[in-house]
Amino acid sequence: MSPPVIVTGAAGFIGMHVAERLLARGESVIGVDDFNAYYDPALKAARASRLEASARFRMERLDIAEADAFARLVRESGAVRVVHLAAQAGVRYSIENPFAYERSNLAGHLSVMEACRHQTGFEHLVYASSSSVYGDRPGGGAGFSEDDTAAEPVSLYAATKRACELMSFSYARLYGLPQTGLRFFTVYGPWGRPDMAYFSFTQKILAGEPIEVFGQGQMARDFTYIDDIVDGVIGALDRPPERGANRLLNIGDSAPVGLMEMIAVLEEALGRKAEKVFRPMQPGDVTQTYADISRLRALTGYQPQISLAQGLPRFVRWYRDFYG
Repeated sequence: MSPPVIVTGAAGFIGMHVAERLLARGESVIGVDDFNAYYDPALKAARASRLEASARFRMERLDIAEADAFARLVRESGAVRVVHLAAQAGVRYSIENPFAYERSNLAGHLSVMEACRHQTGFEHLVYASSSSVYGDRPGGGAGFSEDDTAAEPVSLYAATKRACELMSFSYARLYGLPQTGLRFFTVYGPWGRPDMAYFSFTQKILAGEPIEVFGQGQMARDFTYIDDIVDGVIGALDRPPERGANRLLNIGDSAPVGLMEMIAVLEEALGRKAEKVFRPMQPGDVTQTYADISRLRALTGYQPQISLAQGLPRFVRWYRDFYG
């Protein structure tokens, strides 16, 4: 029996789906999550319950910033692969609660790296970065490339994610720790995060409440369906870099969609029109995200399959089933 894979943030949106895919192919998985109240803990509990239906899964309620406890878990489990997805998410929330990002994103990432680098025979740490590290680049153009500078983050969240990448470069060189940082673009789908626009818009439209459309509706995002994201995460996990390398890879759809187009697709799926209230850009937001996915494709054959027109109706069906 192979050692288990540890997935941090396993009660989160991406974490649950990654853990499910690993279980489906016969892996054993240890999930780690602190079930914080950034958004509805009941949703996180429901995700965890799905995973716990498998005898090859166990959930550890643990704050990854508790370095001794996390190191003990890695050591005693024998895990040599970790998918590190736990973090304090949210660009706008980082303006209101900056110290939450210091603990979860900076101390948490350091804790995970320390545990992994002390584990005998450790093979691969895959960790979540973010497209937000690229900052704002108005005016369209080509997709964001991993070779682009990422020196001017426009939110504290983005700055912490870039800091994690830099810490990983140092650990790769100092200790030979093989790592892959995945720069996630906007991820959506069933079991998603309530703080994401498509989710909150769905709640408000069904409740007959107006939706706030920031950036006067001019923003665009590289919406990527969760199943496609999981393909990329697992593909990268299965192909570790050489020891001493910290590899950065974009993971997105490579087809940005305007905010107004997303709302139109959502209205069609819901069978209702939204009452829209237009607002200016909020601090920390960027005009557009657009992934150049050529490196991930070359490494793994990654090719997104689900368009927004296909994926949003799937989310709406799940939402109606889950919330009744």
